[in-house]
Amino acid sequence: MFAIIRSGGKQYRVREGDHISVDSLDVPEGSEVTLDEVLVIEGDSGTSVGTPLVAGAAVKATVEGHERAKKVTYFHYKNKTRQKRTRGHRQHQTQLQITSIAAG
Repeated sequence: MFAIIRSGGKQYRVREGDHISVDSLDVPEGSEVTLDEVLVIEGDSGTSVGTPLVAGAAVKATVEGHERAKKVTYFHYKNKTRQKRTRGHRQHQTQLQITSIAAG
């Protein structure tokens, strides 16, 4: 059984026991989170596709920790004026472990 969920504007394909990194969630470490924006569920009884969400479906996950992603650097350059600038950014992320998928 797998599900496609939406969190932070991104979509993730998950199964029970998977570990995923999502955009930062404001929940303490060790607590349980219910992700109710489920777009697709596939199981033994077939595939359910939402319009846009599957009614009553939910994915439960446990928060393993909070961390920051790898640094992304970018470079601006303007020709003939000797202007250049290097910047970097690290996105805050939350590590989740998927515990259960409920079809609803």
